[in-house]
Amino acid sequence: MTKSTAGDREMTSPVKPFLIAPSLLSADFSRLAEEMRDVEAAGADWHHIDVMDGHFVPNLTIGAPVVKSLRKCTEKTLDVHLMIENPEKYVDDFISAGSDYITIHVESSKEVAGVLKKIREAGRHPGITLRPATAIEEIFPFLKLVDLVLIMTVNPGFGGQSFMPEQAAKIIRVRKELERVGAKALIEVDGGINPETAGECRLADVLVAGNYVFRNDYKKAIRSLKAAKFEGGDE
Repeated sequence: MTKSTAGDREMTSPVKPFLIAPSLLSADFSRLAEEMRDVEAAGADWHHIDVMDGHFVPNLTIGAPVVKSLRKCTEKTLDVHLMIENPEKYVDDFISAGSDYITIHVESSKEVAGVLKKIREAGRHPGITLRPATAIEEIFPFLKLVDLVLIMTVNPGFGGQSFMPEQAAKIIRVRKELERVGAKALIEVDGGINPETAGECRLADVLVAGNYVFRNDYKKAIRSLKAAKFEGGDE
């Protein structure tokens, strides 16, 4: 597994450029390895991989064997978002596959803390996330157990949805709570990200962008997202 250096970033500084994690859900699945190389050459920092089981969310995507294959294609961080029921049954497979960050939903398991600790003990970076309709306070008990907090600004399950602006307020809530408890997780935002919506997420660290990257010139798209950190005034 390639070790990620992202965990060494200063977590509380809103002035560093976003890390950009193109979502492979929007890539050409017939040529994923080439798509990964192309977005890396264009400036991508991570690769975001959405894993859906058709039960927790109404869609079905890739599993651990594909993640294992993708691990061979890149030294960049593999940021794996598990949208699956009972992740405790499958997390070992994604650890073995070479995932760097493994994010689970607070709603998906009765063993959230145990799963996060298992990811950490395996030398990977645990992450926590929640559906837009879930109160942000539901993840607060787990902030000291994670390296990543993923804020969903669309309902999970499908790419190409519109950004929910009311969800951006969760970024500020999480940032304040991380500082209050002395936790140092990165904040990631996923859903409807483009230069305009990215401007509403300036206190985040990582942006996941699917359609905006893969439906445009990769280099121009990634550059415009990074620039959005510094445009549009203060939070």
